Amino acid sequence: MNGKNVLVVDDCRSQQRLIEGILKQTGLSVTSVDSAEDALKSLGHILPDLLVLDVVMPGQSGFDLCRHLRSLPATENLPVIFCTSKGQEFDRFWGMRQGGTAYITKPFAPHELINAVKSCLSTHTH
Repeated sequence: MNGKNVLVVDDCRSQQRLIEGILKQTGLSVTSVDSAEDALKSLGHILPDLLVLDVVMPGQSGFDLCRHLRSLPATENLPVIFCTSKGQEFDRFWGMRQGGTAYITKPFAPHELINAVKSCLSTHTH
C-alpha cells in the first residue's frame, strides 16, 4: 500500500488521529479534513486513491458527499469507505446505495479498517 494517498473526512479530531495512525503504519500517506466542504476543496488540488468518510458531520453528510462524488467524472470511481457510528442495517444499506465501497461501524478494530482499505485499493483504480 506504499505510495497510496488517503483522504480522511471526519469532524472529530480524535477519530482523524486514530484513523491516520492506523493507516500510516501500513505505509499510506494520509491527509485529514473536518468536513465534506473541506474535502471538496482538497479534491480540487489532489485526487487521493481512497476516501475514509464519516457520515454524521455538520453541514453536508458523508452520504451527501459520496453521492456528489459519484456524479463527477474525476471521482465517480474513487473508493469510499464509510467509517461511522451509524450502525443500523438500513444505514449500511443506504451508504452502499449512495456509492460507498465499504462500510465500517465505530468503534472498529484496526484490522477491520486495514482489511477494507487493502480490499478497496486492490480492486479499484481511478
